[in-house]
Amino acid sequence: MPGLPTKFNFWQRLKIARCSLLFVVGYCLVLSTTLLSCNASSNNTQQQVAAPSNAAKQVVRIVRSKQLSALAVLEKQGNLEKKLEPLGFKVEWPEFAAGPQQLEALNANGLDIASTAESPPIFAQAAGTPLVYLATTSFSGKAVSLLVPTNSPVKAIADLKGKKVAFQKASIGHYLLVKALESVGLKLSDVQSVFLPPPDANVAFSQGKVDGWFIWEPFVTRAEQKKVGRVLVDGGNLRDTGNFYSTTKQFYQAHPDVIKAFLEELEKADLWTKEHREEVAQLLAPVTQLDVPTLEIMHAKYDYGLRPITEQVIAKQQEVADKWYSLGQIPKKVNVRDGFLTPEEYAKITPSDVLAKK
Repeated sequence: MPGLPTKFNFWQRLKIARCSLLFVVGYCLVLSTTLLSCNASSNNTQQQVAAPSNAAKQVVRIVRSKQLSALAVLEKQGNLEKKLEPLGFKVEWPEFAAGPQQLEALNANGLDIASTAESPPIFAQAAGTPLVYLATTSFSGKAVSLLVPTNSPVKAIADLKGKKVAFQKASIGHYLLVKALESVGLKLSDVQSVFLPPPDANVAFSQGKVDGWFIWEPFVTRAEQKKVGRVLVDGGNLRDTGNFYSTTKQFYQAHPDVIKAFLEELEKADLWTKEHREEVAQLLAPVTQLDVPTLEIMHAKYDYGLRPITEQVIAKQQEVADKWYSLGQIPKKVNVRDGFLTPEEYAKITPSDVLAKK
């Protein structure tokens, strides 16, 4: 059988070729599956790498203002968000009843930047809050008033002796009530102090449960418009301090760049607010729940613009702290300087045009 080996070799080669072909096809399938798997894995890895850029974006929590203020304008304009985006921060605007509640939240890590009058930081320091005073404002007391019911027989501050007066404890209303009473030879103990946050005090005043209420805008104008209250005296001639922006030592030390950006944009908002009365009124009408013409009139009650922290500012704040201690309103003497930075540190975070106001 001379042809048998040849046929056998042919079929053997054919079998080998078919096996090789199957191997190649199988290998290609495995290779393509592997490549697809690697590509999917690569995409997942890229997604996992990209995701933290959003997830890791940090938050700065700045108190929301519902007054006719530059802080309210800053939130509405959205410029701070744009300024902080390259720094990896977004902004949240939590709302609080008054300054003392803000600083409680600051101490409990529920707020990063607060905006209060002079007294809340002192009470907070007395309670051990490690706060830092960032900037101050000019004296603007006309937007804070002592209200009495429209038909009240009280015609002068002296008539409040023995009467119930509501106010937020440790607030500007508390401080100015002390100043108002002292101006006519009375003491805080000569009236019945009723400690109530603004929303509760508003109800009590509207229902005639208190004889007076020391409060700020827009509560004052609302009470006048509803004819439930009239201004006995405002803080224009009583106030001798400005407001303060404050943070915690921890936040200041960790994020001075964020604070610098905040103060820069706040000063811009302050200057814009001062020069654009009508636009500000239109912008903040929904915030304050007052009509535009009323807000335009109210604009004159405010003085806009930041002021630098100086030795005079620190000395005055110490006077206020000593006053509260002498009245037994805080449990220990407070050295307010513990919350202030050095001039060199302020120079690094304070806008240059604000520093020039010294």
